[in-house]
Amino acid sequence: MPIRVQNDLPVKEILEQENIFVMDEFRAAHQDIRPISIGLLNLMPLKEDTELQILRALSNTPLQVDVTFVRVTSHVSKNTSTSHIYKFYEAFEDIKNKKFDGFIITGAPVEQMPFEDVDYWEELKGIMEWTKTNVVSTLHLCWGAQAGIYYHYGIDKVLLPEKRSGLYWHRVRNRKIPIVRGFDDMFLAPHSRHTEVPQDLLEADERITILADSDEAGVYMCMAQNGRQIFVMGHPEYDRMTLDAEYKRDSAKGLNPVIPKNYYPGDDTSKKPMLTWRAHANNLYANWLNYYVYQVTPYDLYGTPF
Repeated sequence: MPIRVQNDLPVKEILEQENIFVMDEFRAAHQDIRPISIGLLNLMPLKEDTELQILRALSNTPLQVDVTFVRVTSHVSKNTSTSHIYKFYEAFEDIKNKKFDGFIITGAPVEQMPFEDVDYWEELKGIMEWTKTNVVSTLHLCWGAQAGIYYHYGIDKVLLPEKRSGLYWHRVRNRKIPIVRGFDDMFLAPHSRHTEVPQDLLEADERITILADSDEAGVYMCMAQNGRQIFVMGHPEYDRMTLDAEYKRDSAKGLNPVIPKNYYPGDDTSKKPMLTWRAHANNLYANWLNYYVYQVTPYDLYGTPF
């Protein structure tokens, strides 16, 4: 699938080196097709790392995808240059009158704070409300999933005794649901979080369908509104070395982090981690784009009521 991005986006070169088909704006403008329009609200501190991970994850279907990077204006990023953000990201105020086939809300390193204490919470609430009328399907990741469930369904997160970090085994609950089509009965997926949404409360809410869960990590994925809202509690988009970088960062800060589970061979942090979740992650994003975005989106986004 060709990913359509701005001509000079820094991660474009990395994607091309990985033989991922990246189409620049000039070439895309000369194709007589309507690309799938995806908005990415990137709340992660290292914006470029997340850009690369999400674009790579979206690259495994034959669809042409036009990605718009979106930023909040009520928070100033300290880990990505202002010039990069202002050059490649649109403020929500500038895109709120647009409609999108799909929208992704990422995680954020604020999970130990009450939602109301996050400086961009009011702006994020407005964005999540906007997705109800301007987006065909919204994919929420990690803290973004917890925030979405809290805003839309009133179920709050709870603090874990220690950080949940590593790869955990999950089971598919109902493989007839298209988002998990092609998944193995059991699969590994990365988690990196201090909080969780209680599974018993999700089970009790008839508006929410649990799609995959884990004995150790709880609910991994659930959905509502027949797939217009999908919530993924982990980080399927993570690279091979992302958990390694987080572990070594926290170690350097003297936080004494737990070794990510099922990640390093023999729990030896000097050894290269095995990449054991990429196939499932690609399947998840491909299924989302195909069954919950492409198959149900109208050709005329603006002339068709949602």
